[in-house]
Amino acid sequence: MRVLYLDFDGVLHHSEVYWTPKRGIFIKDAPGRSLFEWMPVLEQLLEPHPDVKIVLSTSWCVVRSFNFAKKQLSTGLRERVIGATYHRRHMPLDSFDMLGRGGQVIVDTKRRGLAREEWVALDDDWARWPDWCYEGNFIGTAGETGLSDPAVQAQVRAWLERF
Repeated sequence: MRVLYLDFDGVLHHSEVYWTPKRGIFIKDAPGRSLFEWMPVLEQLLEPHPDVKIVLSTSWCVVRSFNFAKKQLSTGLRERVIGATYHRRHMPLDSFDMLGRGGQVIVDTKRRGLAREEWVALDDDWARWPDWCYEGNFIGTAGETGLSDPAVQAQVRAWLERF
């Protein structure tokens, strides 16, 4: 089994995503952009690789809930989801937040017993990752282009084809 740690904002759609009780979740200051507009790109990349599972590493799991976040995905991606990095029973929220995204993912890989070659993180948060992650375990995106960037797609394809 291989695992893709998946962020939403800045990966599956533009990073400028906000939530208010009145409007719900929306993209701000990015005309023409829509939520999950690049999800079909990920579906296409993963389609030939049924062994790849997904762990949600998105703030949507914290701000809303794991179930809510998972339901936003297409059926094909949703079927690959095996969990999330945030679990209330494993760690208090303030401790989780202090780790930063890199630390959150690393803690989860250890909890799941994943070897370094078994996982990759797809995220627009480049800060606070251990240096070794930048050499095969982290695929960084630009918040404005996410998975629409052909260079990012090539990196994902290269990771998928390593095995």
